Amino acid sequence: MTTAGLIGADQVEAFQRDGVVLVKGLFADWVDTIRAGIARNMAEPGPYAAENLKQGEAGRFFDDYCNWTRIPEFEAVVRNSPAAGAAAILTRSRSVQVFHDHALVKEPGTSKPTPWHQDSPYYFVEGEQTVSFWSPVDPVTDASLRCVAGSHRWDRPVLPTRWLSQENFYPDAEAYMPVPDPDAEPDRYRVLEWPMQPGDAVAFDFRILHGARGNNTTARRRAFSLRLLGDDARYVNRPGPTSPPFPGHGMITGQKLREDWFPTVYPA
Repeated sequence: MTTAGLIGADQVEAFQRDGVVLVKGLFADWVDTIRAGIARNMAEPGPYAAENLKQGEAGRFFDDYCNWTRIPEFEAVVRNSPAAGAAAILTRSRSVQVFHDHALVKEPGTSKPTPWHQDSPYYFVEGEQTVSFWSPVDPVTDASLRCVAGSHRWDRPVLPTRWLSQENFYPDAEAYMPVPDPDAEPDRYRVLEWPMQPGDAVAFDFRILHGARGNNTTARRRAFSLRLLGDDARYVNRPGPTSPPFPGHGMITGQKLREDWFPTVYPA
């Protein structure tokens, strides 16, 4: 399947305005491939794999990232799925680079939520043309991704914290706004979430505040995310190690990300 017919002008306008939009069936032809990639990833975790539960918490919350160059199923999705073309349309970019992949698995009975956060403060890249695709390979309702519309336009970024310990990620907390609780102030924040079928995708700007509830169902919730960069994305220096860290990258502030590590996948 190509991007033709998947994304209309109204969705592009919604993405530009709200920073987030649902794209039905974006990975519909890739669900089995993604499932196989997640299974391989869990059997052969990478150096950044994490188990995000404290001792005594029920279930399992596994995540891992930056594996697309060693997991062939993920590489096939990166290079051959409609995602890169969709990213170009949504961000109005002429070209698209890969940033990284991310697999997230909440087993049945995992009450641990994904904390509210923005991705951008963890990253060493910034720009107006960024997009993440979050796609489940299991039907989801309550365990779907939740995004705060318009949060990509806030004056200050949200303080990044470590998911397990909730410690501050960087030493200079004053440069960031405290992590808000949209559920405590429903009149202040417009939270968008959708029931989703395998292969549907939520597209969101790196600066969007997002999170997810725990998985209190009897079914697994496996999801695959793909982070992509448009024309204006540039390296920025952060006050500490980033996540992902990409050690030894050698880039400097204002530089386009190096093509040998972050290849252009659109145009192919």
